[in-house]
Amino acid sequence: MSVVDIRDLNVTFATDGGDVRAVDGVSLSVDAGEVLAIVGESGSGKSVTAKTILRLLPETATSSGAVVLTGKDVLSLSPADLRRTRGEDVAMVFQEPSTALNPVYTVGWQIAEGLRAHGRMSRREARTKAIDILRTVGIPDPERRVDYYPHQFSGGQKQRVVIAMALVLRPSLIVADEPTTALDVTVQAEILDLLRSLRDDFGTAIVLITHNMGVVADLADRVAVMYQGKLVEQADARTLFAAPQHEYTKRLLAAVPKLGEGPARAAARAAERTGEREDVVVARNLVIEYPGRLGRKGFRAVDDVSFSIARGEVLGLVGESGSGKTTIGRAIAGLTRVTGGSLSVLGTELLGARYRDLAPLRPEIGFVFQDPATSFNPLLTIADNVAEPLVVHSRAESAQDARARVDELLEAVQLPRHFGDRFPHELSGGQRQRASLARAIALSPTLLIADEPTSALDVSVQARVLELFAELQRDLGFAALFISHDLAVVDLLADRIAVLYAGRLVEEGTGAEVLGAPKHDYTKRLLASLPVPDPVAQAERRLELARLGGRSTS
Repeated sequence: MSVVDIRDLNVTFATDGGDVRAVDGVSLSVDAGEVLAIVGESGSGKSVTAKTILRLLPETATSSGAVVLTGKDVLSLSPADLRRTRGEDVAMVFQEPSTALNPVYTVGWQIAEGLRAHGRMSRREARTKAIDILRTVGIPDPERRVDYYPHQFSGGQKQRVVIAMALVLRPSLIVADEPTTALDVTVQAEILDLLRSLRDDFGTAIVLITHNMGVVADLADRVAVMYQGKLVEQADARTLFAAPQHEYTKRLLAAVPKLGEGPARAAARAAERTGEREDVVVARNLVIEYPGRLGRKGFRAVDDVSFSIARGEVLGLVGESGSGKTTIGRAIAGLTRVTGGSLSVLGTELLGARYRDLAPLRPEIGFVFQDPATSFNPLLTIADNVAEPLVVHSRAESAQDARARVDELLEAVQLPRHFGDRFPHELSGGQRQRASLARAIALSPTLLIADEPTSALDVSVQARVLELFAELQRDLGFAALFISHDLAVVDLLADRIAVLYAGRLVEEGTGAEVLGAPKHDYTKRLLASLPVPDPVAQAERRLELARLGGRSTS
């Protein structure tokens, strides 16, 4: 029996430029105990379709058709009935738990708030229920941690808390919108296990919105593919991956980076480099420690790490959250202080370096941030943002004076020149990341640091950005530190891969060495945790991860 039945759904948004149809005649259904994955690139209408189930669309949206949830048409419910339906019949797990949780209340209070809103329950009863649901989702020591605040949990634990909030009223349907996008592969595997247990143990129906085809292969029973607001293909997971029918589905699957594609490219790049190796970055027994506060001992984020990056070489740095990879990237850029060992960047020793010692390095280092939306000034046009390094380093007197160079940079990253007159919010995620690349290479840097530059992008957009990054690196010859938790992406781009765990470098080598024949147990767990876009192979990898003891409660 269907928990939710969507019939001929149409959603239109009113804008200054006229009406925009986001969802066009979509019909879907989800049965109890079934996971339906809705996939497609940004703007395909997948999130709008999912939010319509809870009627969470803005006032500018007009909906037609029917969304029948446990026998009730959500689109025609009164406000009072809609409030009861949310939580009791359907709940939502949002993409970013840090923004879904209120930072000034304990997680126990926030879970109890939903219980109290849907019925009379004493404070003691609500607290007991909150502890039970935290235990259900795998939070260790729930009796004590029920009184913790969100900032006292790791990213994976916060996502578990959000799932606990959605599950506490035992809804028939959970809508999970990109629930693992910001998580490392090891934590992602744990969250997928949790969602799988909800399906199997409680018969919960799940609508999963994601751009990660490996996650789809790991969890979904059926897959619906959306493109430009329309449902273009629907099939069970094994059939869709084995024999996609629609051209868009074929392109989507072809864009997914796969392990094993990198060694041949790395060998070709190595053959192109001639002459003696010239190291741009050299770390020897590097230590980075953050000072403690209020009498507490300091935290050692990077411990005795040694590596090097040669001119024209790409070093991929992988590891889970808290492993120290971003700290190393920031230290190389001069944004985090080195406290021990040695870190030489472009011939300058950063241990004990003063601010004025770092000034000559700034134009030689480009930085691509994970989220370009927050790294761009929203009040400036794209052209002004890209021109900023040129003005700051006196390569141009003003943004207007630098416009010719900016136009060249935009063309280099495959953006039309007139996009320079737009503001950041007027570009898609992939377009903003291209503009971020343009800004990073504006000064023709010798070294470029890319910190998770594609983690939030759809697979088709990610493929174009990665291809662009590889082309720019080949043409301009800069050395690069590419930080990522996606092993397939690192395998595709990097000449060598370094694996960090708890601040230490546990393995380093070529992609064939590290990913083809890993030696350290952590690297093996990392590889087994990475979902692959093949339901049959992924089922085998789940068994391998369980054998390695990769499941934990983090």
